[in-house]
Amino acid sequence: MKFQIPKGTFDILPDCAEEPWRASALWQKVEETVRETANEYNYKEIRTPIYERTELFDRGVGESSDIVAKEMFTFIDKGGRSLSLRPEGTASVMRAFVENNLNQQGSVHKFFYIGPMFRYERPQSGRYRQFHQFGAEAIGNSSPEQDAEVIDFLCQIYKRLGLKNLKVRVNTVGDPESRAHFRTALIDYFRPHFDLLSADSKIRFEKNPLRILDSKDSRDKELVQGAPSILTHLSPAAKAHFQEVCNLLDQIQVPYEIDDRIVRGLDYYNKTVFEIMTEDLGAQNTIGAGGRFDGLISSLGGPDLPAAGFASGLERVIQVMLAQQTPLEEKKGPLIYFIPMGEEARAKCFLLATECRHNQITADVELSAKKVQAGLQNATRLQATYCAIIGSDELQSGKIQLKHVQTRVSSEANLAQIVTHLRGLTS
Repeated sequence: MKFQIPKGTFDILPDCAEEPWRASALWQKVEETVRETANEYNYKEIRTPIYERTELFDRGVGESSDIVAKEMFTFIDKGGRSLSLRPEGTASVMRAFVENNLNQQGSVHKFFYIGPMFRYERPQSGRYRQFHQFGAEAIGNSSPEQDAEVIDFLCQIYKRLGLKNLKVRVNTVGDPESRAHFRTALIDYFRPHFDLLSADSKIRFEKNPLRILDSKDSRDKELVQGAPSILTHLSPAAKAHFQEVCNLLDQIQVPYEIDDRIVRGLDYYNKTVFEIMTEDLGAQNTIGAGGRFDGLISSLGGPDLPAAGFASGLERVIQVMLAQQTPLEEKKGPLIYFIPMGEEARAKCFLLATECRHNQITADVELSAKKVQAGLQNATRLQATYCAIIGSDELQSGKIQLKHVQTRVSSEANLAQIVTHLRGLTS
């Protein structure tokens, strides 16, 4: 073939038997569940461009993060401006919040988003160069309740999708005072072992030693086991905030475990951070994560407002659904499939199908088959509920036989009252 899809991308198709995770029905199910749950938690949808000025991600995501350092799709446009495809959603949402002066529309703002993101990394199971995320951002509330709500919101989405055996891990990376003490403790711990650190962690040692705790390198992981804990370096305020988040999760019955090694891969996090894990994805076992990022908005030139949120990969969620054999609603085809015999019947069937569609009844017309049997086979393939063969006799009498595709049971209907008849069959 002359043209092929770029490496690290994929098509989502109506049917995909070889790779069922690419079937559009699954994607629609996840997106619908996100939207329905977001509405119940009073989060409103926000949509941002897929590319932004590169400096937004430098400032918003953090120069010490792997995303900015290694993974961004960056290009120079014809005006000489450096632009990047968005690697995550939060920075873009915060930019939109500031640029559109949304803070003037109230004190608390809750958003959710669904869309493609882009990272230039080696494609692997569940990870692609163009991938998709849904996420949420809550702005204006610094209370522990907001942190607990964000975690519960994401857990509810997973629960409604039927996911099982998930683990919620929570931690705190403290406030600026806590992190200053913890940073010093980490530097003191890692300095004697500096030569044993990976190349990436040697860079992190200078820029942001907390990020060493997030390293996937086996050498770093071994050293991290003996590193000091953030939980012993918290300020009184940070400690009280985290304790209350945990108390609230207990009260709303969200099971969790505390993991003091969670720091997340983005520099903007502070106080609460969390990850939701599964055992059904192999090494890449995090399906959703988030936390609090007070100060991010002000770093982008906006007001100094607290914020918390999460992001989750659609590809990973769908793969877990398939691995756990999550039951889905049976795919529905058209309620009625018209099979015309002859040009006059073809014109009439088109009008009948249009009338049905205008009355919110799913309908389709056989426009290519020359034999009745081929039309019936297409009705079966499309999973139509009823089919109607219409020829000159039916046009003359004004009556048709509606045949149930599966049971083959037929019932008579008037052409002039087809919408009323079909509604009666489904009521």
